[in-house]
Amino acid sequence: MTRVGWRRIVAWLLLIFLAVLLIGWISRWWSNRGPLQKVVATPEQIERGRYLADAADCAGCHTAYDGAPLAGGLPLHTPFGTIHGTNITPDAEHGIGRYTADDFFHALTHGEARDGHQLYPAMPYVSYRTITRADSDAIYAFVMNQPAMNVPNRKNGVHFPANIRTALHGWNLLFARPEVRSASQGSSADWKRGHYLVETLGHCGECHSPRGSLGQIDRDRPLAGSSKLGRFAAPDITPEGLSARGWDAASLQQYVATGVSAQAVASDEMLRVVSLSTSRLRRDDIHAITVYLLGDAPLPPKSVTTAATAAGPGQRHYLDLCSGCHGRDGEGVPNVAVSLRRNTAVHDSNPHNLIVAILDGLPEHDFPGLARMQDMPGFGDDLDDAQVAELATWLRQRQGGQAKPVDAAAVADLRE
Repeated sequence: MTRVGWRRIVAWLLLIFLAVLLIGWISRWWSNRGPLQKVVATPEQIERGRYLADAADCAGCHTAYDGAPLAGGLPLHTPFGTIHGTNITPDAEHGIGRYTADDFFHALTHGEARDGHQLYPAMPYVSYRTITRADSDAIYAFVMNQPAMNVPNRKNGVHFPANIRTALHGWNLLFARPEVRSASQGSSADWKRGHYLVETLGHCGECHSPRGSLGQIDRDRPLAGSSKLGRFAAPDITPEGLSARGWDAASLQQYVATGVSAQAVASDEMLRVVSLSTSRLRRDDIHAITVYLLGDAPLPPKSVTTAATAAGPGQRHYLDLCSGCHGRDGEGVPNVAVSLRRNTAVHDSNPHNLIVAILDGLPEHDFPGLARMQDMPGFGDDLDDAQVAELATWLRQRQGGQAKPVDAAAVADLRE
């Protein structure tokens, strides 16, 4: 090709690039100049929208710690960088005050803002693609009748090339298909309602399903667990995974409603989900969630019994550092420290969360209702990788029925 030909190609590409920039600027300009929306709704409509917004856990991502409700600012740490929840109050400048109900539904289901820019899939529009229009409109009515908060959106820290939002058109074409594979088997009315609450509104698969190298949800393994987001791993919550860790319908309902059960206490991101979402749901919807997670024909929970273990360094670490709160044999103390005898972090075949808890500790927990748990110190400075592995191995063999030793290399990978 001649030099003149190359120059023409470069010139055309430059013109196309400038045209895209101009269109984007015009779209953003129009978005900021569109009419401010006033949504009239009855108290009953607003209350229904509030309930659905709770079920969809909107506050969980769009309310910062100690921040104004729905005003954004909460950081979400991903393998591609930090993304901040945006302001979704009716503020005209920083929020969604100029969004129509159509704009809102389009953003929820297609991940595209009113000005045309692509939303990062940290906003769970892949799951929301199956939301009903009636539910979207109800949430919109609720949000648009909340106080407008003049809170600027925080800048994201997404790494190159993931920060090129235009590339999300291709990502959506590949991965944002409205297909939902069920994690359990069922056909009852409760199972169908639970399916919608878990897979669509609650978007549980966004954390609990494995993800591929480009951040896409693995549709072939719904709710099978993931360690791609956050410090703690989201455990396997398929019927098989729950059964293996001793969950039954009663304990699962108690956990979803309160964050506390014999098997576990909600921590980290899950505690926020319970506090701002599932604890606010009606009892019939909590029952439906449980029916879907376990299936219409639940598997019997596997019993895990304590096992005799030889004295060794792991036991010595436990007696020196842990027994004062958890008890000499892991029995725990209510509202102080959890029992380790049925704790799923100890029973899980993946030692990830147990290792993180030993290294980092846990903050004080304030659960919905009256239950509390005092803070747990981290022992990352007191124990080296081999010693943490010894302690985790002893706990898993003693209390969790897990014979496989924990590798010190796994501890090193998780140490910060």
